[in-house]
Amino acid sequence: MASTLLIEDAMALLMVPAFSHALARRAAARAGLTRREARTQDPVRLLVGATLPRLVVLLAAVASVLVMAAPIVVAVLAPGLPDPRLAIECTRLTALTVLSFGIAGYFSAALRAHRSFVPPAAIYVSYNVGIIGTMLALHALWGVRAAAAGVAVGGLLMALVQLPAFIRNVGFGPPRAKRCAPRSQRDRDRPTLIAFGVIAPVIFFAVFRQSQVLVERFLAASLPSGAISHLNYAQKVAQMPMVLSLMICTVTFPVVAQAMAGGEREKARRRVERDLALASLAVLMGTALVIGYAPQIIEVLFERGAFTHRDTLATASVMRVYGLGLLGHCLVGALSRPFFSTARPIWFPAFAMGAGLLVNIVAGAFAVGWWGTYGIAAANAAGISTTAVLLLTGLGSRIITIQVRRVAASIGRLGVAAVAAAATGWIAGPMIPDPMLSAALGCLLVPAMFGATGMAIRALEVTALPGQISQLTQRFRNVR
Repeated sequence: MASTLLIEDAMALLMVPAFSHALARRAAARAGLTRREARTQDPVRLLVGATLPRLVVLLAAVASVLVMAAPIVVAVLAPGLPDPRLAIECTRLTALTVLSFGIAGYFSAALRAHRSFVPPAAIYVSYNVGIIGTMLALHALWGVRAAAAGVAVGGLLMALVQLPAFIRNVGFGPPRAKRCAPRSQRDRDRPTLIAFGVIAPVIFFAVFRQSQVLVERFLAASLPSGAISHLNYAQKVAQMPMVLSLMICTVTFPVVAQAMAGGEREKARRRVERDLALASLAVLMGTALVIGYAPQIIEVLFERGAFTHRDTLATASVMRVYGLGLLGHCLVGALSRPFFSTARPIWFPAFAMGAGLLVNIVAGAFAVGWWGTYGIAAANAAGISTTAVLLLTGLGSRIITIQVRRVAASIGRLGVAAVAAAATGWIAGPMIPDPMLSAALGCLLVPAMFGATGMAIRALEVTALPGQISQLTQRFRNVR
């Protein structure tokens, strides 16, 4: 949760627009200035000097509180554990990542705003290297605690791998001549620093969003042994299409933020509508594969050792239910970015996410007694879909006037193609006994069926896909 909150959600939604606004102000202010004057009056470095030290102190304080309050945290989040001592020790080790994840997220947001995507893309490779290396080195001595220590080491590596690029592109601290800057310059810099005031609505939105996981774990704690594992495996695998689809929005988020900072709302509107179309296409195609070939995917990935065929069937069934909410998760991720691209606090996403969380809690509490893990997954899908609908309908009247009906119609056409592709995979998957071969062929069959159906119903997003792929490829080639 800390990784998603501090790297992908709150920190990115907060700091990418802040750095984008600072970059726009830098470009506007550098006209007519010498190189030295531009450096000493740099809004980007002023922003770093005003935010990074405070952030480090805040994150260190939160990490310290979590270390001391670990017994309470475990008791609240996992009340069904018969012996919580091991969980408490692991919680204390992983609490250190609050600081490292936060710094890594800050570096990542700054580099994304500067259109430098390679170092942020390397953070999870470094993270996994830290986890695996620590586990190999300490497993015989610490057992499962080595995994928690590996998370802490991986978090440190996430920050270190971005440090050289951050120093090169951004730098630390305010300009040396900051104190000598005229009052008019300080006044012009103030809006950039005020942009950090969006922290409250961003934090509430991100916390509400990530609280869905806590709700699921809390409800599943009373279920039979293995339920939480089934939920966890199903959720992690099912979310892969959503993660891949949101990479598009990750790359274009600084573009939207800088367009908003420059007052180019029409450019921002076109960019948001294109992002919604591409992200929806990617996530629905992936959803069709996840739903159609769920048993084969789970069997290939996990069915070995203590993970039996019965676990495979249970996890696959839960994953299919989770798949119903993948479009909602994708839309929430894509639609939330324009709300936080402005310099003023926007509370509507937090309210929408709170409404979705309430639906999740109420529906989950009711459904868990009747349908167990399936009820929990269905409640998750219902809650996030509620938030997605609220954000889609609320964006036009508050931030960017997108054509909601046209966007909804295009998503509906893609949904028809996804249903056809998923049904095809569901039927064809069991026909091939070997799960790996079946899943591999499904990676060809499902997109082919998705594309054929999209062409048949004249889904513009499918017919225009070749040109969009060409544009996206060109954009990634220009990324440093």
